[in-house]
Amino acid sequence: MGVVLDGKQYARTVRQGLRERIARIRHQPGCHDWQPGLATILVGEDPASHAYISTKEKACREVGIVPFGHRLPPTASVDEVGALIGRLNARPDVHGILLQLPLPDHLEPAALIEAIQPDKDVDGLHSVNQGRLLLGQAGLRPCTPLGVIHLIGQSGMAIEGKRAVVVGRSNLVGKPLALLLLERNATVTTCHSHTANIADHIRQADLVVTAVGQPNAIKGDWIKHGACVIDVGISRSPDGSLRGDVEFAIAKDRAAYISPVPGGVGPLTVAMLLANTVQTAEEQTLTPAPPPEGEGWKGIEVL
Repeated sequence: MGVVLDGKQYARTVRQGLRERIARIRHQPGCHDWQPGLATILVGEDPASHAYISTKEKACREVGIVPFGHRLPPTASVDEVGALIGRLNARPDVHGILLQLPLPDHLEPAALIEAIQPDKDVDGLHSVNQGRLLLGQAGLRPCTPLGVIHLIGQSGMAIEGKRAVVVGRSNLVGKPLALLLLERNATVTTCHSHTANIADHIRQADLVVTAVGQPNAIKGDWIKHGACVIDVGISRSPDGSLRGDVEFAIAKDRAAYISPVPGGVGPLTVAMLLANTVQTAEEQTLTPAPPPEGEGWKGIEVL
């Protein structure tokens, strides 16, 4: 029976580490007023988006990041949202900008994401940051894929040399995650709605990550014995409960490690957003210095 990876506990550990790091920086000479700032932009009245933004802003306050919340009506035009992003780009106390998705139908998310200054793009979705990831250059990485990498790390499974299958090819999760796994020397297969015999690919995988949002799309008996299974997908069943992509009960009996839904990747996505914000605040405001002994801080890698 597989070990269930507790994303909530791992996220608490990440947040505590960020809280301590901010406190250490503030104790340095000339840094007593130093504080990372994250601007959030919410357009419209979508209840789920309101809940997500509230969770993120609360998490900011808990670790010492100042949240600058901006709420716009559902009728806000692309020019109005773009003008707000421009003002936030110019503010020195705002080190990260988060545009909450999805947007109302009349707004094109890609154009507005491109308006965010790349070094303030803490969601890692700007084409500059996506390009840097593709080229293996330093840059801000998307939060959910970072959360997945962290979760795998907590399992103790080495990624190098493993056969990994990523189910889903979105710009938000699937594509960047495949690149992050390649960076760590996995052999990666990306499966999607046009993949033939998807079960055969999954049966050979040491590591399975799925992000399609379809309950039980990944059957438990497809999972290789001893594999690590990370379920990013989330959907609501008729009884109101949240479900992942994986047939959890059967998969758990076969996998060595498996993440639950909810309580797996979700909390770590928020934690990685905070980590990206601290990282970009340091890069924008502090003179680079060697990390404290034993910490090995290098962006997200230590989290």
